[in-house]
Amino acid sequence: MEGEANGTLDPSCSASEPPYSHELLQSLDLPGRFLFGILTLMALIANLVFLEEAVYIYRKIPSSKRSIIIWINAAAPVIATTSCIGMWIPRSTMFTDFTAAVFFAVVIHKFLLMMIKECGGQKLLLQRFENDRFKISTGPCCCCCLCLPQVRITRRTLFLLKLGTFQFAFLRPVLMFLSIVLWTNGNYTLYNLSLKGAAIWISCFVGVLTIIALWPVGIMFQQVRTLLISKNIIPKFALYQFILILNHLQTAIINILAKQRIIPCAPPLSSSARGSYMTQQLLIMEMFLITLISRVVYRRRYDDLEPPECTAEEAEDDKQTPKVIFNGAVSEDGLPRV
Repeated sequence: MEGEANGTLDPSCSASEPPYSHELLQSLDLPGRFLFGILTLMALIANLVFLEEAVYIYRKIPSSKRSIIIWINAAAPVIATTSCIGMWIPRSTMFTDFTAAVFFAVVIHKFLLMMIKECGGQKLLLQRFENDRFKISTGPCCCCCLCLPQVRITRRTLFLLKLGTFQFAFLRPVLMFLSIVLWTNGNYTLYNLSLKGAAIWISCFVGVLTIIALWPVGIMFQQVRTLLISKNIIPKFALYQFILILNHLQTAIINILAKQRIIPCAPPLSSSARGSYMTQQLLIMEMFLITLISRVVYRRRYDDLEPPECTAEEAEDDKQTPKVIFNGAVSEDGLPRV
């Protein structure tokens, strides 16, 4: 940084690639090495906490919800792990970011499925809300479009909501594969956001897909948050939102600041590499805290919701059907069971 102030530029500040891991480690002073050790320990503890929680979920949670809840709880430890790997090996940043992004794309779809499962499944959800309508004027797409009509809750609308999240879980790995193919040919560079590069166009397309995927989750949450308040759906949704904001919005802001050299270079890290380096360190600490909070929220058994009330016709039929007890056995129409 002193070189920049004197008009001379360190070669590493203009480097297009991050340094190798041994170059980074050699440049660290004692506080820097201590920070590396602490952050690595935090990532390790986050994974151990998740493994203990996964064992509890596997033993105590019904099989219909088990895999979904484990997937959702794995989001923070996976992001902490990929960030730790990227911190130790700066040149792996593109691949670690891709891995975390693909995993969280699946988590978005799983979170929508979890809300449906917590309502008793699709069939019971339709029975509970058969006379209600979805409010689609919600974030992140249409929070300002209050004039949008409400949509009836049917199998078709539920299918469209699930399709909205599934498309992101499917297309994100496809775009990751395309990015790696273009990177091998020299057409994709993570820090090159010029209009001639592929990174800016793929990033914009991913942004649109992300917004489309988040919209169904917001619609479903607005519908079921009152019903599922006994299952702590609001803290669960808040944790999901924190991971989303920290992993995407925070990262994007830091990358923009680094691209504009507002975050100065610090040899052997260029401005862009230092921005990624700061992002990884922040994510490790943030995901560590979210993992601990998730353990408190998810590592408990919640009572199932009461089944929806039967229809008037079913109630009338029950009233008209006489029941007689023969030797402790209940029979209908007054006829004993054989």
